[in-house]
Amino acid sequence: MNEEQPTYDLLEQINDPEDLRKIPIKQLPQVCKELRNDIIKEVSRNPGHFGSSLGTVELTVALHYVFHTPEDLIVWDVGHQAYGHKILTGRRKAFATNRQFKGLSPFTNPAESEYDAFIAGHASNSISAALGLDIGTNLNPTLSQGEGGKKHNVVAIIGDGAMTGGLAFEGLNNTSMDKNNLLIVLNDNHMAIDPLKGGFTQYLVDLTTSATYNKWRWRFYQLASRLHLVDERKRRAMLRRNNSLKAVLSKQPSNIFTGLNIRYFGPTDGHDVVGLVRILSEIKNHRGPKVLHIITKKGKGYAPAENDQTVWHAPGEFNVTTGERQSDKLQITNDKSQTPPLWQEVFGETLLELAKKNDRIVGITPAMPSGCSMSIMQKEMPERVFDVGIAEGHAVTFSAGLAKAGMLPYCNIYSTFLQRAYDNIVHDVALQNLHVVLCIDRAGIVGNDGATHHGLLDLAYLRPIPNMQICAPRTAEDLRQMLTLAENLEGPVAIRYPRGRTNPTPTLPLREGVKYGKGVKLRDGEDIAVLTIGAIGNTMAEAIESVSPKDGLSAKRSVSETVCQSEGRSVSFAHYDMRWLKPLDEEILHEVGKKYKTIVTAEDGMIAGGLGSAVLEWMADHGYTPRVIRLGVNDQFVEHGSTKELYHMLKLDKEGLCESLLQVPVK
Repeated sequence: MNEEQPTYDLLEQINDPEDLRKIPIKQLPQVCKELRNDIIKEVSRNPGHFGSSLGTVELTVALHYVFHTPEDLIVWDVGHQAYGHKILTGRRKAFATNRQFKGLSPFTNPAESEYDAFIAGHASNSISAALGLDIGTNLNPTLSQGEGGKKHNVVAIIGDGAMTGGLAFEGLNNTSMDKNNLLIVLNDNHMAIDPLKGGFTQYLVDLTTSATYNKWRWRFYQLASRLHLVDERKRRAMLRRNNSLKAVLSKQPSNIFTGLNIRYFGPTDGHDVVGLVRILSEIKNHRGPKVLHIITKKGKGYAPAENDQTVWHAPGEFNVTTGERQSDKLQITNDKSQTPPLWQEVFGETLLELAKKNDRIVGITPAMPSGCSMSIMQKEMPERVFDVGIAEGHAVTFSAGLAKAGMLPYCNIYSTFLQRAYDNIVHDVALQNLHVVLCIDRAGIVGNDGATHHGLLDLAYLRPIPNMQICAPRTAEDLRQMLTLAENLEGPVAIRYPRGRTNPTPTLPLREGVKYGKGVKLRDGEDIAVLTIGAIGNTMAEAIESVSPKDGLSAKRSVSETVCQSEGRSVSFAHYDMRWLKPLDEEILHEVGKKYKTIVTAEDGMIAGGLGSAVLEWMADHGYTPRVIRLGVNDQFVEHGSTKELYHMLKLDKEGLCESLLQVPVK
């Protein structure tokens, strides 16, 4: 931590990378210091992903110093590490709006800046995307030549955590086969959000970082090719022999990159900006694919972040001088008995309770034990919790294997990341009707992480899968009961729940136990039936209460003037919490279909394919013809912002639901 007030003399001179490249190389360490201080200052008051970006400060400066961006393309994996990149590419003044509604995107986004070569949000895609850019820009005659007739350089930055993803290895395999000049920078900090199990930390120190050595080897290959002494097959064979000789001389085995005929440089100090500039300058024009392996420290330059890298991945607001986080203060001052628990905490504590009684239960998470609170079980039963790294598809298929072997896996994956495992769910779990419990955290709107992280698709993409059973809790107790009920079911079960704290529901005293395939009536009504699923049912209950006549008064007197659209209206709403999307509660649906001419459905997800669609289909199939009005998210990717702002924008907050209810025609 810096006790003295930081200055930004050099950073103030940098409006774009061209300005950076005018600064003498000896001053780059000072640029890094100022950039790191700027990130610390801004993130302390506008929370975001902290530690990762501190760890890549030197790399970011070196990349923009050596490469002629934006003509040269930099592809960041995930984007947690790209805050310095945003600041150096003309967005410093706007960085205070990072992750805020209508402000800068939380991750790299080509729609925001020409310096953002590719979207980043989900891990492990950078190598594949960058390889496509490298080959594509060479094939496209309008892009193949950059400034001065030079071909574009393409760089992929990927962390050792993201390297656990299968897509990264698919990209590597393709990189080794196709003609390309891709540079892959492996940022090795031994961390994802939580500490990694293993990783790429034992690579050999490459003997070929010398520019002279590389130059003469390449010249030899060129001469041999002109004399028709070697073709591509022979060249690759020579490269393999060369790597083998290198391994013998270094008394160390080869590594995965050299085994794939991808030239390997490193490992090297990722916090030596001058050294990085020199090595990047040496290797940038080497022909063929190559990997630069750098060693960094997550949270570098800020002691609290270095000492607790998991907590400081995304610490929230904090005091720069003391390192005290706002969340720490709240934990001290708040009476926990009066604070509703987090949904993830309810999951974690319930799973441990179940696992203590059933030794078949195991927990699986793709690199998110603390995020999903599986760490609660992991602490007491480490042998029965499996953190498989950033590998969602593997997590699901691994769970299928465990189920086939007689275990009962509870596989917890955030909704947005479960999208990556869709084929695994279909092919490996559902097709065999295996008893895997998919615990889908962060379902619905998640807030400031934005479009790449909202969990809006799960209900729609899971519902068509045969054998799949899907439910969503409205309360913490519902979640506990659903997790317990799932233990005794057969086949795949999906339980989806949102981010944040559970909802206290003092206005809804009814506490019926969760039964398989059964919903619950929360409120009687005569005119319109409202069907909800999940936690949005609490907001809808408040909205119904607001627009319902009280003491003979109209709805106009029950809600604010700005919301009410109809004076003197008296409408009676029935409200059902469906709880299950699959199977649907047909008893409720028959009751509703017979009694009501108008049905309103509401869900925290996409309208197409979700609860509303299921109700429409069921009514049509059974000969009922009510008007069905569906509330949810229309055909769009939802931007970033606070959950309050986004729910308001989507008209899924109390005010928006009131407005929608008041606009429903009554026949």
